[in-house]
Amino acid sequence: MNTELKRNGRLAQTRIYLCKLLRMFVYQSDWKVIPLGAVIAAVVTFVVGGNLFRTQEGTTNGAFALACACIWNGFFNSIQVVCRERKTIKHEHRAGLHISSYIAAHMIYQLILCLVQTIVTLLICRIAGVSFPVQGVVTPWGIVDLGITILLITFAADMLALMISSIVRTTTTAMTVMPFLLIFQLIFSGTFFQMTGFAEQLTKLTVSKWGIESICAIGRFNELPMVTLWNTMFRLKDVEFAEGKPVLALIQSIEQQGKMDEILQWSGSINQKAAYASTINNVLTTWGALLLLTAVAAIVSIAVLEFIDRDKR
Repeated sequence: MNTELKRNGRLAQTRIYLCKLLRMFVYQSDWKVIPLGAVIAAVVTFVVGGNLFRTQEGTTNGAFALACACIWNGFFNSIQVVCRERKTIKHEHRAGLHISSYIAAHMIYQLILCLVQTIVTLLICRIAGVSFPVQGVVTPWGIVDLGITILLITFAADMLALMISSIVRTTTTAMTVMPFLLIFQLIFSGTFFQMTGFAEQLTKLTVSKWGIESICAIGRFNELPMVTLWNTMFRLKDVEFAEGKPVLALIQSIEQQGKMDEILQWSGSINQKAAYASTINNVLTTWGALLLLTAVAAIVSIAVLEFIDRDKR
């Protein structure tokens, strides 16, 4: 390998390391991330998939769960890949390895891996009965828009984990840091916790925020009915007031007049969110943010590993 490194340029080195990664996929069981990702996607979609893209609440919960599954897959793909061969990288860097070629090879390999995971996730969603949006926002097909979003979420998380793997020195440290990264993504997704001030700005640094907004926009969140109000009324139907059950009487009146769907749609209209509007600008903004996070993670990985020769451990 060292002789090859000395006489090859960056593109040739990228090809060499990409072939090495593909061999590792086959012979060192790196392929196991595919079935693991399938299990994670299956658990998530079978739990929340029934109402995804059918109600506002189901879409919010489903988008959050789906984004988390993609982030989890991305983290597992590369959280250990650099630190587990740190000594080899250090030795080959001194022999002529271009760090940019090394990271480029990883990016190409991880992109292929994420693409396979995206296809598997979409298949599992279909099996779980998820009703995909028919009409896309950016492309003519909703499933294509959703597939691009899932790919970008997984790849951005993958590159974030690659960055951490480049910074830390042992696989033990990498696996210790990963749960904290996941918790940060969950809390600062901006979905279930109200963020203000500096905390709100932190949400812009998360893959989860942009992923959830993209899924909701593609799923046409603002056009869907909201069922929370109706469900709350239904739970209160037996409450007695002034020797009667006014909530029950209201529910029966609405049902008799066939106004239930109208009420659900009206509830949704007062719960619309600008970030979830199904516009090309919104979706492209989320895709751009995910690509930017991916690029920053890759650049930091290269910058950190350029100083690997100074590592005395």
